[in-house]
Amino acid sequence: MGDSLHLSVADLAALAFFLIVWVAHTLASDGKLVRRVSLTTAMNAQREAWMRNMAEREIRIVDTAIMGGLQQGTAFFASSSLIALGGCFALLGASDRVLQVLADLPFGEASSREAFQTKVFGLVVILAFAFFKFGWAYRLFNYCSILIGAVPTPHGPASRNPVSETAVWRATRMNVLAGKHFNSGLRAVFFSIGYLGWFVDPIVFVVSTLVLLAVLVRRQFFSAARQAVLGQSSGPGKN
Repeated sequence: MGDSLHLSVADLAALAFFLIVWVAHTLASDGKLVRRVSLTTAMNAQREAWMRNMAEREIRIVDTAIMGGLQQGTAFFASSSLIALGGCFALLGASDRVLQVLADLPFGEASSREAFQTKVFGLVVILAFAFFKFGWAYRLFNYCSILIGAVPTPHGPASRNPVSETAVWRATRMNVLAGKHFNSGLRAVFFSIGYLGWFVDPIVFVVSTLVLLAVLVRRQFFSAARQAVLGQSSGPGKN
């Protein structure tokens, strides 16, 4: 298989390591691999709290404004993914020039044109995956807006009204799903940065993947943002 793709054994091993790290981080962030609460899991609880508070409000201008902001952010990343995809195809047209630049790098490894194009195609797949995730998240946020509008006007606590409770559950579930797909797209964008190390050398690819993993793990499990969501205090100057 490596010969047909013009990739070395080291290239395939580095790619396998990259994919394993990606899958493991995804499972850990979703609370399926480790017991420690991640920032993503903590925010899902806040999404449910938001929907329940929304059900208590007769005027939901603030909720629609928040949904609009979420949709705009998702649309921005979807457009950025398309622009990056266009850049990848431009990269294919300048393969010889890029290979010359990479060969001059201190840690650069001589690579064939076919191997380089295979790696670019892999980057295209990652960015296309991100685009489809963002596109689906945008649509789910749109559905969530509709479900918010379908929540009955409160006449007392929503928890005492079975109809409102069901409507709140639907809106919450849709909001969590939209956030999950948005996070998947954003994660793909992050990992595409680590993927760039492969264009230099398989060892650099492994190192860039580990550095990226360290950054993402810190943000998900040890950041001040996570502590803020969980109501924990953090030391001065931490983020």
